[in-house]
Order: sequence, then C-alpha cells, then structure tokens
Amino acid sequence: MMNRNLFAGILLLCIFTGAIASAGSTQTYLGNTVKLSGYCYTSQTVYLFLTGPNLPSNGVALDNIYRLADQGGFTEVDVDSNDHWEYDWYTGGLPLDAGGYTVWAVNGPHDRSDLGSSEYSTISVNLANPSISIVTPEVSLVPGSIDLKSVPSNASVVINGSYAGSTPLTVSGLDPGNYTLTLSKFDYEKLTVPAKVESGAITEVSATLQPKTGTLIINTSPAGAQILIDGENVGVAPLTRESMSAGNHTINATLEGYLPAEEEVRVIANQTVTSTIELKKPVPLVPGLTVPLPLPVTVGACLAAVLLSRSFRARNRP
Repeated sequence: MMNRNLFAGILLLCIFTGAIASAGSTQTYLGNTVKLSGYCYTSQTVYLFLTGPNLPSNGVALDNIYRLADQGGFTEVDVDSNDHWEYDWYTGGLPLDAGGYTVWAVNGPHDRSDLGSSEYSTISVNLANPSISIVTPEVSLVPGSIDLKSVPSNASVVINGSYAGSTPLTVSGLDPGNYTLTLSKFDYEKLTVPAKVESGAITEVSATLQPKTGTLIINTSPAGAQILIDGENVGVAPLTRESMSAGNHTINATLEGYLPAEEEVRVIANQTVTSTIELKKPVPLVPGLTVPLPLPVTVGACLAAVLLSRSFRARNRP
C-alpha cells in the first residue's frame, strides 16, 4: 500500500485537445506533451522512470530511454517549498512505440526491481500514433490473417499505426488490402515492411532486425594483452572496435606473465564506451621469486623437501 505521506495524489493533465483522461490513466498521441504533477512529503527530489512496450523491465528515464533506471538513469524533478512537483513529459523526442506505458514516481533513486524500501505511485499512459490508415473492405470479401515472425523474437509490432503485440504474432480478422508493419526492439533498428492481406488467406511475413551499434575502446594495464570479444580474437590492446552491436559483450584478456582476465561490458547505441582491464601477476609459489616456478620444478622441490624431512626425523630418533 502506498504511504499517504508520499503523494496526496498524482494529477496528469494533457495539454492537447481530444485526450481522454481518468483517475490513474490517460490516453494521448505520440508527439504530444503530458503534464505530470503531484506532491511529495518525504524527499526534496522525485525520481521518474518509464516502463512499457519494447523497454527494459526495470525502466528508463522519461527524457532518454537509453538511460537505464537500474544503472542510475532517472528523470529527477525538484520538490518546491509547498511539497509540490511537476514535469512536462514531451513524447515526441523519444523513439517510443504505440502502446501502454507506466510512469513511476519514487521518493528515491530506486528502479522497478528495488521498490521494497521506497514510496512510489504510478500512472498509466496509452500512446497512440497520430494517424491511422483505414482500409475500406469490400462487403463480399472474407477477412484474412497475417502470421509474423522476426529475428530476434519478442519485437514490438505496430500494424497501420495500431499496436498489435509482440512476435511471433498472428493477427486474424483483417480486411483484405495493403498493410504497413513496423517492428521495433530495444537495441535494434526499427524496421518497416509491407504486407498484403488477401481474402480468406494467411500472409506469412518474416523480418530480421538489425542491431544498433556503438564503438568500444579496450585498454589493458599493462598494454599488449591479447583480446577476445565473445570468443573471437580481435587483436592486441589498446584497440578500438567500431560498429559493435549494442548490448552486453564478454571481453577476455591474456598476457604472458599475468593472470587471464574477463570482463562484461555493455555497448550503448550511437555512443563510445571505454573499458580498461587491470591485469594481475600470479602469486609466487616460493617466497622471494617474482614469478612462479614451472610445475615440474615445483613438484620436484616439494617431494625433495618431504623426503629430506623424513630422513632427518629418522636420524634423530632415540
């Protein structure tokens, strides 16, 4: 249950004509501005983040969907002396899909996975495309269907401006005619494909989305380590890899005389990410040595020490 000391209520007013607003939810078009406001009595800052179609489950900042909430990406709003806050959310500058979204207002920097110790409130916002193409059916024609698959799967689908679901997806009861399908997925480029639905037939559509890319710079200390990215040998550090697919990648670094190192790095679309890997020397097996002895020497030395100890004990027995 939401603590009554956090919010007396969240009021969402849409400053455009023709919007539908109700308690706890609002409906508007992509490109319009939604005015968010409310009260917070337990913090001088309100932290806003967004969840919805084709967005990470833990949320993103309202003003930049590439700022992840579970990595500190929030839209921060000051609370005035009357415990009131407000924020104008402009939806036109964001690559959002049509569909239902949730705006979260929290009294601390906590994402969706970390709300247990925080106070928060939510509002549902349904965003639609500003125009929808309508196909006028012929009365005598039987509806058809679209069977849509994508690589990767779980891509958001908009058909003629209306959100239809996620792939793999079958949409039935469509009037015969031409349709425009728009597919999108976080960290992938948006893709638009045409589809023609015929009377009583199933139109099969397969689509491959191209990953968004960024630049990755890899340094090692000391320099000169051999680098593998996702198991592929890419060269010696320092090095720069352009057109890397956005998302998580595994970096392995090896250098003679040093322990192998592994690091996970996330490449961000249209940005440059730098990763610096610190290599460590192994711990010497014999005090005073700067490098460990080869295995045969080490094992031989240990056996000799054991035999010498037994011989010494045998000579000193009464």
